[in-house]
Order: sequence, then C-alpha cells, then structure tokens
Amino acid sequence: MSATVLDNIGQLVTNSDGIGTGPVGTIENASVVYENGVIVEVGPAGLIGDERIDAEARCVLPGFVDSHTHLVFAGDRADEFTSRMAGRPYDGGGIRVTTAATRAASTDELVAATAARIEEAGRAGITTIEIKSGYGLNVVDEARVLEVASGFTPETTFMGAHLVPEEFVGRTDDYVDLVCGDMLSAAAPHARWIDAFCENGAFDADQSRAVLEAGRSAGLGLRLHGNQLGHGPGVMLAVELGCASVDHCTYMTDSDIEALAASDTVATYLPATDFSTRQPYPDARRAIDAGVSVAIATNCNPGSSYTTSMSLCVALAVRDMLMTIEEAVRAATVGGAKALGRNDVGRIEPGCRADMIVLDAPSYHHLVYRPGVPLVARTLTSAMS
Repeated sequence: MSATVLDNIGQLVTNSDGIGTGPVGTIENASVVYENGVIVEVGPAGLIGDERIDAEARCVLPGFVDSHTHLVFAGDRADEFTSRMAGRPYDGGGIRVTTAATRAASTDELVAATAARIEEAGRAGITTIEIKSGYGLNVVDEARVLEVASGFTPETTFMGAHLVPEEFVGRTDDYVDLVCGDMLSAAAPHARWIDAFCENGAFDADQSRAVLEAGRSAGLGLRLHGNQLGHGPGVMLAVELGCASVDHCTYMTDSDIEALAASDTVATYLPATDFSTRQPYPDARRAIDAGVSVAIATNCNPGSSYTTSMSLCVALAVRDMLMTIEEAVRAATVGGAKALGRNDVGRIEPGCRADMIVLDAPSYHHLVYRPGVPLVARTLTSAMS
C-alpha cells in the first residue's frame, strides 16, 4: 500500500492526550501520514509519503462524529417549522406526518434521499454518522428504514419507540409489546443500537425500560432520548441501564447531573434542535463542571432539526450553552466517538481512521468566529463510517 501525507498544515487539532499541546492537542506546522485509511504518523511539516496533499497552511481537525441523526425519511415539515416560528410550541406530534410519508415512499426513493443527505453531511465535515429509524413505526417499515441506513453506516439504531403511531393511539402498551416482539426481531439484524423517546406524550419510564431491556437481550447497545421537553425520568433511566448516551438533556436536575457524572453515560446535546424548536438551551457549563462527559450532534431530521451543519451546532454550543470553543470541538469529535463506543475516530493519532477535515481558515476558532460560513474546504475519509 502507498502512504499519503497531508502536509503543510498550519494548525493541527489532534484531540490526543499524548500528541500536541492544550485542551485539543494542537500542533503548529504539522503533517499527517496515513496508509490504507489509517493514520501511521503525526509530526512536524515535511513528513514523507508516496503522495502529498498540500493543506496550504490551513487548520486540520478530526472529522466530525455525528452520533444522533434520523436521516432516513421522506417528505419535509416546512409548514410545521413555519408555524412554530410563529409561536406554536413543539410537541413531537409531527413525527406521524413523516411516518406517513416514509411509509408511502419506495425503497429506491429512500435510498436516493439518504444518499443526498450523506453527501451533504460529508461536505459539512461529518465523517462518522449514526442513523436512527423511527419513521416506519411498523414491522415492515422499521426494518426497511434500518436496512437503508445500514447501506451508509454501521452505526444504526432501532427506534420503533419514537412515537405511538396513529393506529395504536390509546393502546400504547400494545404498541410497546409489538416493538419488543415482532418489530425488534425484524429490525435487530440491521441495527447496532436501540433507542426510545422517554418523554411525556411518547413513552414513560417503564415502557422505555421494557424496550431497552428487550433490545439488550437481542444483543443491541442502548441509547435513550430523555429530558427534552421537561424534567423527567430519562436521564436517571439511562444511567440505571448503562446506556452509552442519553440525548437532548435540556432539562436536568442536580441529581441528574450527579448521576451522569458518576457514570459512563454520555450526555449528547442537540443545540440545533433547541434553535429550531425554540426550547431553552441546556446549561452545558453546569454539566461539564460537574464532570459529565458530553457530545454534540446534529439530530438531522425533518421536524425539529433539519440541518447537517455540525459547525452550526458548535457555534450554538459556545454562544448559548456556555461551552468553550475547545469543549465544543471535542464534543463534536471525540465526544461523539465516545457516545458511539468508538476509539478509532474523533482523534488524529496513529491507529485511528484517517478521517480529517481541512478548514478554509487558519484556526479552529473560526468555526465559532465565522458562524454560518461553510468553512470546510475538504473532507478526507475512506468512507462514511
């Protein structure tokens, strides 16, 4: 195999504990050598490879790790968004609108739409992505959505417990039985994880626990949506069950934060969702200072966060969630990797995947300094992972 060197890097962000200096492991005037998609050497500018890519003194970061999306769907909900901007509160009920459109779409249509969103995410610097189901909400379509997702990433999540579909309204326990039974059996071969929406109007703690425990018995890892629309049991349930992450975390008590800090569960923040729904932004400063491990993800979906811009999420986290730029950059890279149980992405060091983004800027600070500007000049990755 031939080696490639990314050379003449003005500022390299490694996120490595043993390479570089400061909270994100920076190296000035650096180069990175990689072979067969894996980093083999990191050092000063001028390292040798069979092929050379000139970074032109720009900043290079690890590829963004987006650990929470709902990328396989049909249709959009622009009318709902417009109504929300006019003052209508978000309640999650629009999920059924997307469910109807997704069920009606052909598999080829879902593949084509997902491919376009994956390409867009790549242009935005996302090199590792998780995709949840949750817009099929029946046995056939949940499995179909996950099969489509698995063609783009190994990080697929079964989320039949996203909302109770129209045909089961008033019979939530019956629907949970279906999710834990035939739906899980059909979905599990295409999924790595299982998730549930533990929230008023969706599923309570006992129902969410039943879904996650069934998923664990089927060999799936655990994730959970929790504490998005108000205080509730989601965070505590995620810690109790040892979930890899609990996502949203907009409303947390001191007890929630203490439990997270004492656990291995990552709090995954979704700031573009709070922007889109006009929910309060979480107080990430409070959680980080308590020792909670955090990640940032886009939650790309048609209802509450129709964006693939991790740069926007980083800027929002700094401006409105009181994170430092360094904390936000780490949350969008190595934090997302931890939320997915991955140690091969989110960092630039030997043995990690050669997933890197070149910014059209001299420093990672420009991600926040120049919000809304498409600063990703080039995304380097062997494949979306």
